[in-house]
Amino acid sequence: MTTSVSPESLPTGEPRWLDPEEQQAWRAWLYSAQLLLDRLDRELSHRTGISHAYYEILVALSEAPERMMRMSELADRCLSSRSRLSHAVSRLEERGWVRRQVCPEDGRGQLAVLTDEGFAALEGAAPVHVEGVRRELFDQLSPAQVVAMRDLGETLLRHLDPTRIP
Repeated sequence: MTTSVSPESLPTGEPRWLDPEEQQAWRAWLYSAQLLLDRLDRELSHRTGISHAYYEILVALSEAPERMMRMSELADRCLSSRSRLSHAVSRLEERGWVRRQVCPEDGRGQLAVLTDEGFAALEGAAPVHVEGVRRELFDQLSPAQVVAMRDLGETLLRHLDPTRIP
């Protein structure tokens, strides 16, 4: 789901600068998240030929009822623009992993449908992805840090996108 910033919500006056502790926390979190996602994407792409972005599309479709989702909903779910998602789905169609069909409810919308071949590709890539997540993230954290990470993530989700809280 994309949100826009209204002019009324922008801060006025002096910015509330981060103190040194906040600045250090922000940069550590941001840089580590970027490094983690980059490392997972590189490994997944190298070992399976599937980028992390394509993997997320396949996952979203695999979890949807009847393995299909409206293109607009899929774009929102993957935090992608509609044009970027359309391009990605076209590449996945070329591989035979996804097909498009007209939405039967209104005839205007398009559905992305995960094919059996796409599901098989996802099944092949999932062990590589989950092992990378385990090795690069969870194996580095204590059980208490995992609990804190979940709490942090759910707190931010409640603020940023409450529809994503399980």
